[in-house]
Amino acid sequence: MASSLLHCSDKLPFMDVETILHMKEGLDETSYAQNSSLQKRGMDTLKSLIIDSATGVYISQMPERFTVADLGCSSGPNALCLVEDIVGSIGRVCCRSSQPPPEFSVLLNDLPTNDFNTIFFSLPEFTGKLKAAAKSDEWGRPMVFLSGVPGSFYGRLFPRKNVHFICSCSSLHWLSQVPLGLFDEMNRPINKGKMYISSTSPLAVPAAYLRQFQRDFNLFLKSRAAEVVPGGRMVLAMLGRQTEGYIDRRTTFLWELLSESFAALVSQGLVEQERVDAYNVPFYAPSIQEMEEEVRREGSFRLDYVQTYEINLSSSGDAKEDGRTVSMAIRAIQESMLSHHFGPDIVDALFHRYTELVTESMEREEVKSAQIGVVLTRL
Repeated sequence: MASSLLHCSDKLPFMDVETILHMKEGLDETSYAQNSSLQKRGMDTLKSLIIDSATGVYISQMPERFTVADLGCSSGPNALCLVEDIVGSIGRVCCRSSQPPPEFSVLLNDLPTNDFNTIFFSLPEFTGKLKAAAKSDEWGRPMVFLSGVPGSFYGRLFPRKNVHFICSCSSLHWLSQVPLGLFDEMNRPINKGKMYISSTSPLAVPAAYLRQFQRDFNLFLKSRAAEVVPGGRMVLAMLGRQTEGYIDRRTTFLWELLSESFAALVSQGLVEQERVDAYNVPFYAPSIQEMEEEVRREGSFRLDYVQTYEINLSSSGDAKEDGRTVSMAIRAIQESMLSHHFGPDIVDALFHRYTELVTESMEREEVKSAQIGVVLTRL
């Protein structure tokens, strides 16, 4: 993601998104690695689409080296599971046609602050699974070469015409920067008390977020157009809206609860209202129409498939368990930015209240999110 500054008063900290935003590192209780089950559930929804799309590219091109890139790989157990499935699927195709499997170049990308070490620590387990799968399915053991590629996917990452297949799950809803236009000419926040689009936000707020999404997604497509071979594909999955209006409860509800949690801390004197008013998230959940328009405008890819998927976050039937799962997932994602803007001392209190609010909501109703899945082919 391209670096930027959070526009606020001189008393408040700047936020360089590229150096600040990262999932919680390590393997402890609050790490992303231990709290990414919601992302795994969303990824599993599109698993067959991803595997079939990658396998289809291989069958159509039969390259000796098949290059796969995962953009926004993060640091949890989800990073390599799709790669394992893609390699296995192509290996079985080769076995049926008595062809040797290709060599696989796997490019794992995320921002430079990502905890790549946690991914590479799991490499022996990953290669062991591939070896066992190859033996059981009687296809030759594949050669898989893993590389970490730090950098923003809002810009070039790979050499020209080098990548056959790209997937990106739960990443493209993160913008390159907090949108411009969220402060007035006197540098006062116009979305007071809220950190994202809400029903009380003035129209300038969703307009600013849409403009930022359009710039970012267009740059993403241009960058990938240079890197993907003709006929190569991308499968993109991100949080999105099922409505054309800016307010979709599936994408705004959890942000609203986080804003309520901050209001509780303000009332207790634990954080200043000025800091809350100046905090805006670099996040946008687009509609299908908004995505389609950018694909057409950029012009390098054919849109083969697009669909929204609803994911029930109230999954276990135990509101307390589900509330903690959701709260810990949001903490693992947001903690780096929250600690930078507010200081680390408020994080425990904030998410204690947030867990309570999410749990209370799940006791009353099912809480759901919406995901958009897209398949694009390079023209």
